[in-house]
Amino acid sequence: MEGLAVGDILSVSAGRAPGRVAATLESRQVTFAELEVMTAQLVRALASRGVGPGRRVVWRGETSLDAVALWFALARLGAVFVPVNPRFSADEAGQVLDRADPSLVVADEAHAGQVTLAALASDRSVTGVAPPAVDEHDPHVIFFTSGSSGRPKGVELSHRASRLRVMTDATQWPSGPMVCMFPQFHMAGWYGPMTAWASLDEAVFVERAEAEPLLDAVHRRRAVRLYAIPAVWRRILQADRSAYDLASLRYCDTGTSSTAPALLSAIAAAFPGSQTSVTYGSTEAGSVCRLWPDDVHRKPDSVGPPAPGCRVRLADNGELLVRNPVLMTGYFADPEATAAAMEGGWFHTGDLAARDDEGYYSIVGRRGEVIRTGGESVVPAEVDDVLATLPGVRDAAVAGVPDEDWGEVVCSFVVLDPGRTLDLAAVRRHCEGRLAAYKHPRRLYLVAELPRTGATRQVQRQVLVSWAQAADGLGGG
Repeated sequence: MEGLAVGDILSVSAGRAPGRVAATLESRQVTFAELEVMTAQLVRALASRGVGPGRRVVWRGETSLDAVALWFALARLGAVFVPVNPRFSADEAGQVLDRADPSLVVADEAHAGQVTLAALASDRSVTGVAPPAVDEHDPHVIFFTSGSSGRPKGVELSHRASRLRVMTDATQWPSGPMVCMFPQFHMAGWYGPMTAWASLDEAVFVERAEAEPLLDAVHRRRAVRLYAIPAVWRRILQADRSAYDLASLRYCDTGTSSTAPALLSAIAAAFPGSQTSVTYGSTEAGSVCRLWPDDVHRKPDSVGPPAPGCRVRLADNGELLVRNPVLMTGYFADPEATAAAMEGGWFHTGDLAARDDEGYYSIVGRRGEVIRTGGESVVPAEVDDVLATLPGVRDAAVAGVPDEDWGEVVCSFVVLDPGRTLDLAAVRRHCEGRLAAYKHPRRLYLVAELPRTGATRQVQRQVLVSWAQAADGLGGG
């Protein structure tokens, strides 16, 4: 392999500490040596199916340790790992598959694919494969996110960008097991663990991002670091923690969405032996800003100064622009979206920000309409279309309303036909099977009409946000 390659992370760690635990999930654990053997087996099995440099392989499945071996095997082959949210409906998954145009779809036993991961892992028909040379600028993963056009956009990352992200973070965190709350279709489900593996440390995965599994993971594995989004931290703080020994925790970190000062204070009170930092970033740009423990309570409304190696500036309209060596290569097979996002050589985050006299940044809003809820992106038009098919609905739209737990929540605004009634439970039932759960509205407002522009009849979503913020007297359910 030439330069910085993702596959080297495992091979180096397996050579240096073969017997050390690399990853755990519930009661199962694998050492670096075992993971290396699993990866080598998948390299042979995938190569026998024609998977090689530049080929895209979709993964559809729940979080698993076998998927870790798949991640590294594809990196060794120069192929591209494309995870799909297992909660996607058939239509949503189909959109990603159409865009990715994979050479192979690998799935677990619960999801549809061309071959199961278990079958690949047990295939002994091929005895030896010479992995090809992999250049650090080659792509190794595509994470699909929703774009403002309503089409899924695939964020393509090179080996070099991923390794640099890991190298930067590996110097910042303490040694010891880290708990990963994120599923493996999400960027953060890989880069936190890779940072641990690069430091010969253990990544502790969980099946559900709920308080009890996370607390149990810290307790069982003596974890030193837990990163959770604000909504999950609130669940942890509300849970009964008396049955768990959590004294090993040294870092209780958060980010992804805005973090209320009261929540930061509550985390500090609940875990007095730990420190907290706040990270702001994106799949496209990696870590952009970081608020370190010494500043968390001094500047609780900030996301901190730029991360190491990251240049940040504000455009004339207040949008935060980023330039760093770990930016995405671009949006896969979408040159127009790539050109728009990288106009002028800077990545346009879509976030509106403010900078104080010490160089600390605060996120104050969104330039576009894409809703960011719990770290996931929701395109309003996609949800609008589903709501429009509800019986008795004359007009409908959604908007993202600021929320302490989730950053934003999806709120629905509905105009009903005369004599019809509707409640939030019915709206959410209607969305089941049509949209992933994080896209379902969390609030319902029944209104007489939607605010639209006169000429184009476009929904004025900022007006909807102001309605929701002004009062709950809109018939909210």
